[in-house]
Amino acid sequence: MDLLRFATAGSVDDGKSTLIGRLLYDSKAIFTDQLEAVEATSRSRGDEYTNLALLTDGLRAEREQGITIDVAYRYFATPRRKFIIADTPGHIQYTRNMVTGASTADLALILVDARKGLVEQSRRHAFLCSLLRVPHLVLCVNKMDLVDYSQEVFERIADEFTSFAAKLEAPDLTVIPISALHGDNLVTRSENMSWYEGPSLLHHLEHVHIASDRNLLDVRFPVQYVIEPGRYAGQLAGGVIKAGDEVMVLPSGLTTTVTHIETADGVLAEAYPPMSVTIRLADEIDIARGDLICRPHNAPVVAQDLEAMVCWMDETRPLTVGGKYAIKHTTRSVRTEIRGLQYRLDVNTLHRDESAADLALNEIGRVKLRTTVPLLADEYRRNRTTGGFIIIDESTNRTVGAGMIVKSA
Repeated sequence: MDLLRFATAGSVDDGKSTLIGRLLYDSKAIFTDQLEAVEATSRSRGDEYTNLALLTDGLRAEREQGITIDVAYRYFATPRRKFIIADTPGHIQYTRNMVTGASTADLALILVDARKGLVEQSRRHAFLCSLLRVPHLVLCVNKMDLVDYSQEVFERIADEFTSFAAKLEAPDLTVIPISALHGDNLVTRSENMSWYEGPSLLHHLEHVHIASDRNLLDVRFPVQYVIEPGRYAGQLAGGVIKAGDEVMVLPSGLTTTVTHIETADGVLAEAYPPMSVTIRLADEIDIARGDLICRPHNAPVVAQDLEAMVCWMDETRPLTVGGKYAIKHTTRSVRTEIRGLQYRLDVNTLHRDESAADLALNEIGRVKLRTTVPLLADEYRRNRTTGGFIIIDESTNRTVGAGMIVKSA
């Protein structure tokens, strides 16, 4: 059974938590005691109904304020597929949380309130999903019950969002009218919207094709652990690898042949991302954690000078030119210096401020970096794993930024 990771996004109070609570409830993925606790909390708050949003608003501050602050991860499964949901906050001051939740997502659900239509945050979240190369977007036009299930309202919002998404790199877009509160078009098709001929949300999530989203052309195997000479463990980040394949090890450039691919369940004929496997090589080459196994004529760029889009996540101090940090890229950790800030991006207007001197909390910009040791990298658009990295403050060991490589030299 395959796994779909999806993130929810949207403006404040568009119903993200209610949507997830309803999905969990209708797919029977919550325990009786969880439901009883939600019912009790709903009564104590004076709600006239069981507030399913409380299933995901796990922090006490979120329950008290009625908003989502942290990224809440939830897990459920149907007979067809397993799911991991990242319920991300809608407030602009939690942009970093949105980036964290969407960075590993196969699909993003963007909710809009049918009464309000597209708002600034809807566009911002759509852009962030595009920047993070989330392969599939689903626009859920929520609260259709409050506009009398109007086809005209739905089509107006769908047309507006489709024209906006055309400016972004959104390869697959689906638009679904729903009512999260009442369950319309979530698990089953709604009789209230007989004019809608598309799938329910859960049917779409179960059937959306994700196997071809990963890069299956470029073999990328960052070595995570050396079991013994000739045996190396890690997670395949790209390509398909088979026993008998000729491979090259970077940064040494030495070549050898794969003899076996193993997992805890036994020997495999082939491996593909995101499988975690052990690879046996024919020759005992000097290989260490952070090295990368690829094909001889299809290698990533080996570079110390990089340009990347960076989302800054540190509230204590901004990113400035000259700053020195550590970088975690695949299984390799190196030090880096910020050599330049080309522009700061206004996520709402897409305006580039080339006079910007720094990046403050939640701001995104294009940055030049120089690393102490070369990275074995692809552009983020080609491979989200070998093209992404995190920035770490060495003095505190805190993650202070997330980067997406756009150019390497």
